[in-house]
Amino acid sequence: MTSSPKGRPLRRGLAATVSLALAAAGTVVAIALAPDAMAAGVPAPSPVGISGRGATVPFKEQEAEYAATNGTLIGPDRLYGHLPSEASGRQAVTLDATGEYVEFTLTAPANAMSFRYSLPDNSAGTGRDASLDLKINGTQLKSVPVTSKYGWYYGGYPFNNNPGDTNPHHFYDETRTLFGSTLPAGTKVRLQVSSTSASPTFTIDLADFEQVAAPIGKPSGALDVVGDFGADPTGAADSTAKIQAAVDAGKAQGKTVYIPQGTFQVRDHIVVDQVTLAGAGPWYSVLTGRDPVNRSKAVGVYGKYANQGGSKNVTLKDFAIIGDIRERVDDDQVNAIGGALSNSTVDNVWMQHTKCGAWMDGPMDNFTIKNSRILDQTADGVNFHMGVTNSTVTNTFVRNTGDDGLAMWAESVPNVKNKFTFNTVILPILANNIVTYGGKDITISDNVMADTITNGGGLHIANRYPGVNSGQGTAVSGTTTAARNTLIRTGNNDYNWQFGVGAVWFSGLNEALDATINITDSEILDSSYAAIMNIEGATKGLHFENVRIDGAGTYALQIQATGTASFTNVTATHIAQSNPIHNCVGSGFVITRGAGNSGWYADPPACTGNWPAPQWTNGGVPGGGTTPPTDPPTTPPTDPPTTPPTDPPTVNLAKNRPVTETSHTDVYPASKAVDGNADTYWESANNAFPQSVTVDLGAAKAVKRVVLKLPPATAWATRTQTLSVLGSTDNSTFSTLKSSAGYTFNPSSGNTVTINLTGTPTRYLRVTITGNTGWPAGQLSELEAYTG
Repeated sequence: MTSSPKGRPLRRGLAATVSLALAAAGTVVAIALAPDAMAAGVPAPSPVGISGRGATVPFKEQEAEYAATNGTLIGPDRLYGHLPSEASGRQAVTLDATGEYVEFTLTAPANAMSFRYSLPDNSAGTGRDASLDLKINGTQLKSVPVTSKYGWYYGGYPFNNNPGDTNPHHFYDETRTLFGSTLPAGTKVRLQVSSTSASPTFTIDLADFEQVAAPIGKPSGALDVVGDFGADPTGAADSTAKIQAAVDAGKAQGKTVYIPQGTFQVRDHIVVDQVTLAGAGPWYSVLTGRDPVNRSKAVGVYGKYANQGGSKNVTLKDFAIIGDIRERVDDDQVNAIGGALSNSTVDNVWMQHTKCGAWMDGPMDNFTIKNSRILDQTADGVNFHMGVTNSTVTNTFVRNTGDDGLAMWAESVPNVKNKFTFNTVILPILANNIVTYGGKDITISDNVMADTITNGGGLHIANRYPGVNSGQGTAVSGTTTAARNTLIRTGNNDYNWQFGVGAVWFSGLNEALDATINITDSEILDSSYAAIMNIEGATKGLHFENVRIDGAGTYALQIQATGTASFTNVTATHIAQSNPIHNCVGSGFVITRGAGNSGWYADPPACTGNWPAPQWTNGGVPGGGTTPPTDPPTTPPTDPPTTPPTDPPTVNLAKNRPVTETSHTDVYPASKAVDGNADTYWESANNAFPQSVTVDLGAAKAVKRVVLKLPPATAWATRTQTLSVLGSTDNSTFSTLKSSAGYTFNPSSGNTVTINLTGTPTRYLRVTITGNTGWPAGQLSELEAYTG
């Protein structure tokens, strides 16, 4: 998620019955290959070209791990922060010496290629520039520039460009080039290292080859931004004002505005209303640029904001918006497309290197994105935010977003009858492939989702994030339809929760999900952790029908909250754990079984109190963690103990446990209150009491002592926070463990407060803060819980 202009907080061709029964090639970690060898990557299903599902794309995709190379195969590996984990199929090829190459053989005629790659960052965190030789049948065609200046983020959300911080991620980028002529099928196209002086390594993930059509000519009667208004197609001069003048004239005269071939420097929003802006094609007409002084201003095509009346009857088509955004600043409106655009269409637009492809702030109605590409964003691919209705994203290809791939967020104003259909969404570096936060009568169907990286799943339906609640009519309601979707290698570990997120998952964090939610005629393949999961509040009204689960790194079902669900003709195979259900809420989650089910049900389910390491199938080849796991056990584990084991009284039960919050400001999330480091801290939104932090201890514990800390540095002056301590066993009904009182944090005593409790069994431990004499927000550097 990202924020609106109001600064709101955020946060190979296979049939539709893709099979994981692929030839096993052995788990590959890093293998040096002889010259002219094939990379011999582990076979894994591709998300591109699945019949009847996802976007119909104009290119043929080839993975480097199956191409000819004398480089080094890396992966498969799904561990966050590892280079192959962000590669398509979780495998790639690294070239680290002059003369090393990856060579693809064309399967169809092509005159252009895009390729996805990674270079190392530099020590300053600003990235490095280099080049690769492009050879055709062994003959040099050109040198292709590559860079790492759009990748490599560090630290905690919303991340930074400081290599000295932790958690490096967002490693890959894409570039594109025209060959200058059409190459026939069978042509060998090679990317080869000519020098390692500018970059010590070049990692190649994949290449997309296509036959780009000739440029589209100027429509009859259209206004030309170059010929009529003097815009500079060389990109040397700032063309913002001249293109804006052309757009304004097009509206006034009722004429199409044409962008001819060229690269145009645009340093601020082009504001459109009741006009068509059309190019010669996304390979030919390119808008790019950023203000050299005010870096919060950059290229983008925007409707007027809703509070300015919004825009309507706009068509944007056949051009590219390729920005220069190298960091994530959520308040900056540096998206490719934005504002409010009712009764409008985006068609065949290439969006790359902006913050979001399209962040649409409603209220607005009847907006469509279709036939487009969204690549290499620092935040969401698309977000329908705050009162977007009857709007659609369809036949669009999304890859390498910095946050949710396709999202709807009904913040404070209902989203109604929106649709995400026939899209392919791959490699969101954070969060989910496709998600709806709230919304009424939403459709998410006929999509392909693949390769989730961290803190999310493939498909997410949730009452989460600010402004999503039934009181404002924004919660999930009506009927949510998720039909005919294919999910491949989705879901992954959440580094805050420290356990896996399901490929399909549901959350009632703000309030219970209580609607009709139909998941039908779909496939959940090779999931990194659980196939299906619910958490953070009750989930009612789930219906699964004609769903095939093939491969799950942990469980078929991971039940972490109460609710109801029906299952009909749901089958599961290749589930890593011998007991396919993890459920510690017992009868609080009611399962109704229809006909045709197999492989996913167990009574009793597992409730271990520990999360197993995932066992990744990688197309039938076991692999996971740092070493290949053993086969799943052939006998189920013993039943869980009827009484919990005794916890040592000196062990902090809250350390590194899953934690939620009512809000946080800037880079101070609640995870910093349970990380064991008193120098980091959680801070809530300012001037918005009450605020709370809730930690999940994993099981009911007899908590007798809570220790609260602020950073010990003397810069933190003495302050008194008014707070209470509450507890719950189900994260729904909370009782008061310690009534509200003022507690003084004094640097002379380590800024530490100890609160003694009676030992009431508590799984969800909550601290609610209603006042702070030192700062108008809740603040905690550590929330510690002990049984003695």
